[in-house]
Amino acid sequence: MPLLSVRDLHTRYAVGRQVLRAVDGVSFDVAGGETVGLVGESGCGKSTLGKTILRLVPSAEGAIVLDGADITRLRDGALAPHRRRMQMIFQDPFGSLNPRQTIRTVLDTALRVHRLGDRGERARRMSEIVARVGLPADSLDRYPHEFSGGQRQRIGIARALVLNPALIVCDEPVSALDVSIQAQILNLLVDLKRDLGLSYLFISHDLSVVRYFADRVLVMYLGRIVESASHATLWRDPRHPYTRALLAAVPSTDPARKRGAPPIKGELNTTDLPAGCRFSGRCPMAVERCRAEEPALRPVGEGHHAACHFA
Repeated sequence: MPLLSVRDLHTRYAVGRQVLRAVDGVSFDVAGGETVGLVGESGCGKSTLGKTILRLVPSAEGAIVLDGADITRLRDGALAPHRRRMQMIFQDPFGSLNPRQTIRTVLDTALRVHRLGDRGERARRMSEIVARVGLPADSLDRYPHEFSGGQRQRIGIARALVLNPALIVCDEPVSALDVSIQAQILNLLVDLKRDLGLSYLFISHDLSVVRYFADRVLVMYLGRIVESASHATLWRDPRHPYTRALLAAVPSTDPARKRGAPPIKGELNTTDLPAGCRFSGRCPMAVERCRAEEPALRPVGEGHHAACHFA
């Protein structure tokens, strides 16, 4: 049984008189100890999907099953035990921390809300977590502005870990950091996964980071998953023209990688979705069938699925 199972999930927003279908029928699983990468352009629905899974944003339809329990419609007290099992690391390591609270307060609040341990046990847990993420021992009584960007992201990781979760949603966790610091944070996340048996849903627009970090990759476009495969298969044999264009856009010293993948034209239009394939208006391969009939996400190889009529 997978740790997380998402089935036909929909999230909608009202934008004036229009409806924005930010997540539109997404289904996938995350196994225990697995890292699933979620990639796509800004505005394709990645962050909304992550927040919907964590119940930070309400879903319109579908099911979210964590450890065999359907949490889609649970409220308040019934949801609280499941919230401990799934946490989030945010993109902005400074904006996601309260500047008026010490790190001790940030971590202790989470433990007290979930009634975990007495004062001594909570103090030991906080010291253990701070050490595990590589922060100095005196960090607990300092404020967020006293830390560098990389250290603040380590605080965000500590806050996610303090409740001993099974699943962590990482929403662009290194995009705001310098490249050298990115490597340190990614290596820390790899070590934590190995030592604690964590599962990650790793959201990013940087495919080179996802290639390093993920076991399996989901490619998202306008609220839908258009391709899914192991990271090795996706880089070796991408089947969807959108995936090929994304991979061709990754900086490389090998000019051969650029051939056969025309650049993506136009921009995302999140409110006026086309009939048929959602990528048809920007796809160099599109024919009349693409503009009339939406392709299903179907198997194109072992563990490999793509939503393209020509996959």
